[in-house]
Amino acid sequence: MKSTGETEKRIDQLVYAAIRQGLIEAEDRIYTINRLCDRLQIEGFESDSTGLDEDDSQTESIPVLINLLTDAAVTRGLLEDLTDLREILAADLMNIFVDRPSVIQTRFDCLYAADPESATDWFYRMSQASNYIQTRQIARNVVYQAESPYGTLDITINLSKPEKNPRDIAAARLHHSSGYPRCLLCIENEGYAGRIGHPARANHRMIRMRLGGEPWYLQYSPYAYYPEHCIVLSQEHRDMHIDRSTLDKLLEFVTMFPHYFIGSNADLPVVGGSILSHDHYQGGRYELPMARAGEAFTFHLPAYPGLQAAGLNWPMATIRLGGSDACELADAAESILAVWRHYSDPAAGIIAWDDQGPHNTITPIARRRGSEYEMDLVLRNNRHDDSHPLGIFHPHADVHHIKKENIGLIEVMGLAVLPGRLLSELEAVEQYLQNQPATVAPAHLSWAEQLRRQFHGPLTGPQARSAVREGVACIFERVLADAGVYKTDAAGQTAFRRFLAAAGAVDKQLAL
Repeated sequence: MKSTGETEKRIDQLVYAAIRQGLIEAEDRIYTINRLCDRLQIEGFESDSTGLDEDDSQTESIPVLINLLTDAAVTRGLLEDLTDLREILAADLMNIFVDRPSVIQTRFDCLYAADPESATDWFYRMSQASNYIQTRQIARNVVYQAESPYGTLDITINLSKPEKNPRDIAAARLHHSSGYPRCLLCIENEGYAGRIGHPARANHRMIRMRLGGEPWYLQYSPYAYYPEHCIVLSQEHRDMHIDRSTLDKLLEFVTMFPHYFIGSNADLPVVGGSILSHDHYQGGRYELPMARAGEAFTFHLPAYPGLQAAGLNWPMATIRLGGSDACELADAAESILAVWRHYSDPAAGIIAWDDQGPHNTITPIARRRGSEYEMDLVLRNNRHDDSHPLGIFHPHADVHHIKKENIGLIEVMGLAVLPGRLLSELEAVEQYLQNQPATVAPAHLSWAEQLRRQFHGPLTGPQARSAVREGVACIFERVLADAGVYKTDAAGQTAFRRFLAAAGAVDKQLAL
């Protein structure tokens, strides 16, 4: 099939961009062009590129070039205009530039031997350059920070994941799933071409490692919520679980990568993350808001004299342990977890077990502070009742217009991941605060009126945006408080201290 001169130009630009990004060498140019032409069903190729010295400003980024080539392939009839099929072609084109997993691993190991930080720096850059990390899509997210009584919170309206159009939805309904890979995290996703209903992963690579004597893998999130947002996953497809081995693995990981934090979602529905069917952790090279939280009070654990312990100034009940001995830290965390699993305090709404099963678990997070280890244990409970059918310690109904989904690890730590629907809905609220014609979603009307009274409208455009963003941050703060098993008021903190005393903590304030 004959190509257009524009397609040839884009192929040339893509190859040179890949050379500049270090994905391939200059000697690979002709070979790579031929592989791209074969995949795009192009017979013959004429290059008019001036080579590596051409002005970078005249060349689009790799994600843009891949998108242009995919558009051209749709126009030429090579594939139907479906999101999944477009992503399959885009990933397959980029796979031409990416080395086999064994080569990636060897390069990573060589860099790691000299400096772990340089190894992750390289792998992160490669994952971006190969278009596995969707930098172009991520840039669409609305991201800002807002102050709260607990410090600065991070707010994100998630616009990065492509929206499915009606044709995509219809195609997915007609497509029979093979059940392979078993889930979105399984190792079998590495290099998987993709299909309708399962994302393309041809350009996906993982780093092999061992945690707790088992094979585990490091990858980056394709739709990262913060810098170097990584996922660490078990080779075995097994349910999420929190136990002593989890705590040991988290501390082992930050021993291997002291510049990263890592944490696990809770292992029960409602309070867990979106994928409970595959044991995995999330981390990265970013200080999420909870890591900066101050201490509300300190206490002692006599059984673990080498540790410092505190309750955090945070809307979710969080215990922070710190010390130089990772084993002692894991011992203490395991002891607290064991007590919490079976701890009930009906006066505080805490029931560990009933006919619905177990309810108490934790969200653990590990990090390094220089040579010291630090672990945060966020207490979780997944009970529900008639008043709160989605969860007693879950966002309550009056804030569902902003956030209704589960509160997982990332949000526990103070980064709101809000649904993309809010982009247009919040713009309507901004217009409403400016006394402009606006169709405010019914779910937002009461809140919009509250904002108008609070900020004494009508407001200017910048004032309205600031008011709405401040209002969203206040609601996220409320969301975290709803998810907290012990509230920050006097009664909640007294109940928190009762639990700590039951867990062996000693302090004059805990003997209540």
